[in-house]
Amino acid sequence: MKPDLHCIVFDEDKEYSLRELCSMCRVHAQFIQDLIDEGILSPLGPNPREWRFAAVEVKRIQISIRLQDDLRINLPGTALALDLLEEIEELQRSKRQLESLHALEKY
Repeated sequence: MKPDLHCIVFDEDKEYSLRELCSMCRVHAQFIQDLIDEGILSPLGPNPREWRFAAVEVKRIQISIRLQDDLRINLPGTALALDLLEEIEELQRSKRQLESLHALEKY
């Protein structure tokens, strides 16, 4: 049975500690460490007590959880999938920009 769905509103400009990140995402610190070791997360700071995480890392954790739980993808596969998803998002942004420029050229 899946846990209840919950929503957290957070400030995109704020940085979060390891403890805050674990609490928000409902994961153990070891899971965060595994994501860091795999290159999925990039904390700022020299050690776990001083690590700070950007808000975008919350999204990466949530997607990682879904990929592992729903699709049974391992950590290396999760890292690859996240990279590909981000590349798709970037390509879609570029496409929209080009379409906007093209639409302006018509006038």
